[in-house]
Amino acid sequence: MTSIKDSVALVTGGSRGLGKALVQELYTRGAAKVYATARDPRTVTHPDAVPLALEVTDPASVEAAAARAQDVTLLVNNAGVSLGATSFLNAPVDDVRREFETNFYGPLLVTRAFAPVIERNGGGHLLNVHSVLSWVGVAGSYSATKAALWSQTNSLRLELRPRGIAVTGLHVGYIDTDMAANVDAPKSTPEDVAALALDGVESGAYEVLADDLTRSVKAGLSGDLAALYPQLTE
Repeated sequence: MTSIKDSVALVTGGSRGLGKALVQELYTRGAAKVYATARDPRTVTHPDAVPLALEVTDPASVEAAAARAQDVTLLVNNAGVSLGATSFLNAPVDDVRREFETNFYGPLLVTRAFAPVIERNGGGHLLNVHSVLSWVGVAGSYSATKAALWSQTNSLRLELRPRGIAVTGLHVGYIDTDMAANVDAPKSTPEDVAALALDGVESGAYEVLADDLTRSVKAGLSGDLAALYPQLTE
């Protein structure tokens, strides 16, 4: 169980969307300090947040952020990108690589840099932001990156447990943010998802399933593959 009250958190991609909502919810729950990272820290607008420059794909930038934020006890890997590489056959391979660099290697670099920090501070928590698309491959390389991140999180949960660091994975469908602006489907609000995610952190949940779609897809993983991919029966 992790107490957010008086914790020191760092949220990657903390200037907008779900990241911004997580920063606000952390302060609402009594966090002592929240670092909100962005490529350009001037885009961080929360009045109490500590803006911090971070490019998650750049090892030097990650190490510089970890050197500055030596008091972190709660790390939220939220930063991600979707470049529309929905076809493995036709999308530019460079776009596929960029999505993996940001969505898989980015959280890995940040976690490797901050795990020793959190451990030195007496332990704490890691929250990784996944997606319902971790479990259903309908979005090309974006789905693949989130599936890979889910696997990374499951491995890290085992590795970090002896070091006093608990790990929660957040899975969610569409959120009403810029990334899903062109999607015509039911969407959760960033504020609702942030609250559910931090409920999971505080209760020690291994995974948070933030909406009905995500719960339905997760339940279907044990069934026949054609139930998840009805296109196979057409």
